[in-house]
Amino acid sequence: QVQLVESGGGLVQAGSSVRLSCAASGLTFRSYTMGWFRQAPAKERAFVAGVNRSGGNTYYADSVKGRFTISRDNAKNTVYLQMNSLKPEDTAVYYCAANWLGGGSSKDPAEYKFWGQGTQVTVSS
Repeated sequence: QVQLVESGGGLVQAGSSVRLSCAASGLTFRSYTMGWFRQAPAKERAFVAGVNRSGGNTYYADSVKGRFTISRDNAKNTVYLQMNSLKPEDTAVYYCAANWLGGGSSKDPAEYKFWGQGTQVTVSS
């Protein structure tokens, strides 16, 4: 079965950096565009970043543009989210997701077929 397993979250101070990883199994990873979403308490799940199948095109929410970088390693079936200059408002559960359709820019969670269990990132001020 398909599994997406996130890791790398934790409690960090504002201004610091964290790298999230998402290891995929049970699917042909290079055939899927990948995305990162986040969900804060009492808020809807929101798009953070997306990457196309080759890794050559990336897309970001305005709130993270210039601070976060998404990348993928198709040889390792892994997608990453490098998060720099973290702010308290970045606090959320972060999820990776796989999308069979599209080019990586989709911001609609409903278009993503597979999801990880999420990893908590808490940024203290």
